[in-house]
Amino acid sequence: MDAINDIHTVAALEQHTHTVIFLHGRDSEATQFADEFFESQDSADRFLPQTFPSIKWVFPSSGSRKSLRFGEELSQWFDMWSVEEPSERKEIQLDGLRESVAFTLDIVRRESTIVPPERIILAGISQGCATAIFALLSGGIRLGGFIGLSSWLPFQDEIKSFSKNLELEDCNIPKEIEVLLEKGLGKSGAENVNQGIGISRGSDSALTTPVFLSHSQEDPVVPVRNGQGLCEGLKELGMSVIWKEYEDDTHWIFEPQGVDDIVEFISAVL
Repeated sequence: MDAINDIHTVAALEQHTHTVIFLHGRDSEATQFADEFFESQDSADRFLPQTFPSIKWVFPSSGSRKSLRFGEELSQWFDMWSVEEPSERKEIQLDGLRESVAFTLDIVRRESTIVPPERIILAGISQGCATAIFALLSGGIRLGGFIGLSSWLPFQDEIKSFSKNLELEDCNIPKEIEVLLEKGLGKSGAENVNQGIGISRGSDSALTTPVFLSHSQEDPVVPVRNGQGLCEGLKELGMSVIWKEYEDDTHWIFEPQGVDDIVEFISAVL
C-alpha cells in the first residue's frame, strides 16, 4: 500500500483557535474531498470556512490498499468486504484499521500541541468516520467534538459487548479495543495504537466527547440502519449523541439542512 503521509491543510481565515480533522470516505482522497466538502452551503448560502473563520481544517489521505474482494488497489482506510454488511469478513479489516487509527491519533497528538484537545473536532464521512470513531475511542481523551456522516460502527457487536462491562473496575474502552485490534496482529503492533497522544492508557474520558451523526434515509451506499447502529452503539457506551436522519437518497451531506445542523453542533461545542 502507499505511505499514509498526504495531509491537506486549509488554514484558518483569521487567527487559528480550533482545528477540525476530517477523514474522507473510501475511493476518495484528501484534496478531492476537501474541495467537494467546501462546496456545501447552509441555508444562508454560507460555506463552512466563512462561518468559522478561526478553524483550521486538516484532511488526511488514507493512501491505497489492496482490496481482497476486488483484487485491485483502492483508496481506503482499511480493507473490507462489504459496506452494506460491515461485519462480513471483518477479520480483513484489522490490519488497516489498526494502522489508520494510529495515524489518526498521531495527527490529533500533533494538533494538540498547537491548540488544546478540547478545541479539536474529529470528523469523518463513511469509512473515514468508521476509522475516526475507533481512533476517538482508542485514544482515550476527550476532544471538543466528533462529527460522523453516513457511516457505521466497525466491530459493532464487540463494541456493544464492552458497554456491558463498563462498570467493572478493570474494564475500559481503550484497553478493550487494543485487545480487539491485537487479534491477528501481534501484541507489538496493537500497542502502538494507544501510545497515541501522551495520556495514561486506559482512560475512558473520550466517552464524554459530544457526538453529531447524520445519515440519509435512502443512502445508496451505506444503509441507514448501519448509521443507526453506530448511534445506538455509542449511546450504549454512555456517550451523548445527536442523531439526524434526512429524507434524502444521497451518500453525502443533505443541503442545506445538514450543513445547518453541522453549524449548530460546531457552534455549540466551540
